Amino acid sequence: MPEGLKLGFATFARVRGVLVVFCAENLKFGPETQRTLAPLGNLLRRAAAADRFAGKNGSALDIIAPSGLNVPRLIVVGTGKEGELKSRDIVKLGGVALGKVPAAATEATIFAEFGSGPLKADQIGDLALGVRLRAYRFDRYKTKRKEGEERADKVTVNVACANPAAVDKAWQRPLAIADGVVLARDLVNEPANVLYPGEFARRASGLKRLGVVVEVLDVAAMKKLGMAALLGVGQGSVHEAKLVVMRWPGGKRGADPVAFIGKGVCFDSGGISIKPSQGMEDMKGDMAGAACVVGLMQALAARKARVNAVGAIGLVENMPDGKAQRPGDIVTAMSGQTIEIVNTDAEGRLVLADLLHYVNKRFKPKFMIDLATLTGAIMVALGQEYSGLFSNDDKLADRLIKAGETTGERVWRLPLGPEYDKLIDSKVADMKNTGGRFGGSITAAQLLQRFVDKTPWAHLDIAGTALGSPQTDINKSWSAGWGVRLLDRLVADHYER
Repeated sequence: MPEGLKLGFATFARVRGVLVVFCAENLKFGPETQRTLAPLGNLLRRAAAADRFAGKNGSALDIIAPSGLNVPRLIVVGTGKEGELKSRDIVKLGGVALGKVPAAATEATIFAEFGSGPLKADQIGDLALGVRLRAYRFDRYKTKRKEGEERADKVTVNVACANPAAVDKAWQRPLAIADGVVLARDLVNEPANVLYPGEFARRASGLKRLGVVVEVLDVAAMKKLGMAALLGVGQGSVHEAKLVVMRWPGGKRGADPVAFIGKGVCFDSGGISIKPSQGMEDMKGDMAGAACVVGLMQALAARKARVNAVGAIGLVENMPDGKAQRPGDIVTAMSGQTIEIVNTDAEGRLVLADLLHYVNKRFKPKFMIDLATLTGAIMVALGQEYSGLFSNDDKLADRLIKAGETTGERVWRLPLGPEYDKLIDSKVADMKNTGGRFGGSITAAQLLQRFVDKTPWAHLDIAGTALGSPQTDINKSWSAGWGVRLLDRLVADHYER
């Protein structure tokens, strides 16, 4: 659980602390909610009229010390027009519900009932997932709080339902997903002086407790494999590069795995092609792709997913030391292809090039999906609402798009084509590592495609969604842990036996 939150399940009759209930438009309540609120008489309708509250989705009515109820506060959250809400809508409402509970409260009860009646077990799991994600905060380095920031050190939230025991069992899958998202958020939010490649590898190795097989390759091992593209990025840092391979053997023995690959640049100064100082502190999050892969592997293992899965992350720092890679250098990737380094700040694709080839050659996966905070150009194209999707396989792309709509972690497909290859062709090597300003996200993906052969593959450019993430009802953190829920849904819907 996030620090300070204790989440459990109780019956509708057991109300403790702040009470949160839901209603549809026109103040339509479910039967259990109506029974509980009956002692209020017409107080609720008078308060709603005074506040012009009509139950619109996400709106809330707050009544302090309501006469007739033995609770310090009653909060009514609107669910909008009647009708079956989608999974992502219920997750959002869980976040809204917790967000309306005062920060100083130590206990709250949330009714798992909308205007149409009690929620089903999987819907209660979605509601609790939203509560859990909204509760996350990253403030471990704060020693003092400003006035108004005070909050209870611990808060107990009970989700009230008809059969708590049955729901507690159904909650195990959302709990695993929530743990994965929280892990990814923690990794991205950590400062780079704390989370450097060696420490990141150590934390990823913690998945062994869940039955994940973890290997950590050092510089010597990567040199032996010929990973000069990856190693070139990290050669200017005092922190040596690491490659972490995580395997979850939950599927049929001998079956080809699904593979997830993450860019893990623990800090990106730009190298010799150094970035402007403004905003450079955010480059501690240039490993968000790797964080997502670790969070996903935790989720799959914790919920005992019936799939063979491989996660691989390349962990480096891109620093401007005297030993650092220079513009004009030429490196030979593990695949044997040569790359001219035009700009040392186009480093993530070099890390992924070796990772993609390595995973493809060693594991022969059903598909490969890589995630990377790869280009600022993707933010110019899509803002922060969608991640960019590039793929050589229509079926895989369509499945990712549908998983994105289900979870709310949405992706938008952008083109690939041989016409873009000329932008990264080099006069002195097989390719150069950047194609210039125009189509920057596309040319980066074109380079990666040269390292996947014919294996179904998708590249997710998450620069706009995974760090400096939009603030939503289920995320108030700098990092949303983007991608864990998306990829878990993809696996659950299509690749478990």
